Amino acid sequence: MTLLMLSDMCCTQDGRQVLDGINLSIAPGEFVGLIGRNGAGKTTLLRASLGLIPAQGWSSLADMSVRERARAAAFMPQGREIAWPMPVESLVALGRIAHPDAASASDRAATEQAIAALELQGLRHRAATSLSGGEQARVLIARALAQDTPLLMADEPIAGLDPAAQISVMRLFAGLAAQGKAVLASLHDLGLAARHCTRLILLDHGRIVADGPPAKVLTAGHLAQSFGITAQMSVGPEGMLFQVIDTASSQGAN
Repeated sequence: MTLLMLSDMCCTQDGRQVLDGINLSIAPGEFVGLIGRNGAGKTTLLRASLGLIPAQGWSSLADMSVRERARAAAFMPQGREIAWPMPVESLVALGRIAHPDAASASDRAATEQAIAALELQGLRHRAATSLSGGEQARVLIARALAQDTPLLMADEPIAGLDPAAQISVMRLFAGLAAQGKAVLASLHDLGLAARHCTRLILLDHGRIVADGPPAKVLTAGHLAQSFGITAQMSVGPEGMLFQVIDTASSQGAN
């Protein structure tokens, strides 16, 4: 079973080739980290996959109707603007809009589970606009989680979170994959990606240059070429560990 399939996807913006021949598939049980430098095409890939921006090629999600897509994949965009001062629990409950039995017991249960998963119980009656940036990020992750889709797609979901919250969210995503769902998330913290993701996809100038387990993708060659850094991978008690050793020397060599 495949939850997302892209075939020869290309995207041009302002005369620049942002995506160039992307082919990939995401299956249940995978926590896929989408990595690469700023401007590598990560956000464009996520949005094009969902049919939110024009692209060439084929996406299994973009071919669906809006309602079908909303029940197949939840999306947390990079922008986190919350326009209305609605209570946190009401905002999280918006994730249930695509389900026909709105306000049912299952909807309430899904909303409560999402609130508990992101530890928002103490904020549930607060206006979402009054929260800190990190708290708002957790609320929006909870809204996507309440959607209860087979696939969760998130654009930099842990950016702006404190270290404990970052680890908590990554463990949550890994847990979803372990339960048979799938997560595709763009990430900049390579250490957390190495430790929690089952698979990494490295983008460079709109192309996939590496795809596989973290140890296969985060090689010295890939890191030097795509990020301009010298780093090393090792295995610790809790799994894969990633450490940046140097940046200046590798960047100067490029």
